[in-house]
Amino acid sequence: MATLPTEWTKRYYSIGEVAEIFQVNTSTLRFWEKEFPELHPKKNERGVRKYTPENMEAVRRIYHLVKERGFTLKGARQKYKDNPTDVVQTEDVVRRLLKIKGDMESLKKQLDSFK
Repeated sequence: MATLPTEWTKRYYSIGEVAEIFQVNTSTLRFWEKEFPELHPKKNERGVRKYTPENMEAVRRIYHLVKERGFTLKGARQKYKDNPTDVVQTEDVVRRLLKIKGDMESLKKQLDSFK
């Protein structure tokens, strides 16, 4: 699973940067654009995609549904369309639980070192 930033600091991200952040291929991002109407990065006159922080949040939600929760594209599209705020809330809970899991594993290693 990709470790994603909690805040987007740049005004625009290139498709290569987005692919690197989410650890997916650029072709995957272009495909998601066709499948999810909510994802529509700006394009300059040459057709170069520029992802805004809002686009990055859309990619984050799609990534969460497809890659982390294992939804099919059809299921992810329906879930995103029906209740996009639920996607965000669920993603936040999953991320918090994964952080707690990591903290607990770290604590266990520390305790094991005292044995």
